[in-house]
Amino acid sequence: MTQEASLIADRLASIRMDLPKDVTLVAVSKTKPVELLADALSAGQLDLGENRTQEMAEKAVHFARPDIRWHHIGHLQTNKVKQIVPHAHLIHAVDSRRLLDEIDKRSRTANRVSSVLLQLHIAQESEKHGLDDSGLMALLESLETHPLSHTKVEGLMGMATFTDDSTQVAKEFKRLRQQFDALNPGRWTTCSMGMSGDWKIAIDEGSTLVRIGSAIFGQR
Repeated sequence: MTQEASLIADRLASIRMDLPKDVTLVAVSKTKPVELLADALSAGQLDLGENRTQEMAEKAVHFARPDIRWHHIGHLQTNKVKQIVPHAHLIHAVDSRRLLDEIDKRSRTANRVSSVLLQLHIAQESEKHGLDDSGLMALLESLETHPLSHTKVEGLMGMATFTDDSTQVAKEFKRLRQQFDALNPGRWTTCSMGMSGDWKIAIDEGSTLVRIGSAIFGQR
């Protein structure tokens, strides 16, 4: 085992020790070379997160392993959907009916059902994507009247403000979890919140999936 592989394995083991058993760890491997992904896979990490469509597709083809669960975690454009639908275990950050319809269309063509998360805007930063409360309600209502045949909403996700104010971060995560609990129709399984800098706060506020990159693979 190389020194880099040993370091990644140690970091994963340390994080897993602090994770509740019912919380999924997604190792954010975006921009990382396949050699480091192979090290994470050797350490038993099968959930990998990418935010670039072409990069995720290329890595999925490179490894060609059915046991790897690829997560598309970045903002997704409709014209990129067809690249990731054949590979994605879960598509995060869906923020419009138009995007959902495109995912459903491409999933139908691929003869599969795609799992997605709806992104709620919880941060104070306006540049972050996501639905506001009224937009989320409108989208859920549209799914009741015009359901999708090849796409399944698995829950909500959100990104907190990038700040050292842990009280504010906790407040934002709490709001997301409250929406999840209030709107959960009994079928949702995932409330995704928390990254390398705030995942422990997210766990305290009820996250069921955390996306951790630099704390595993090192700084980019």
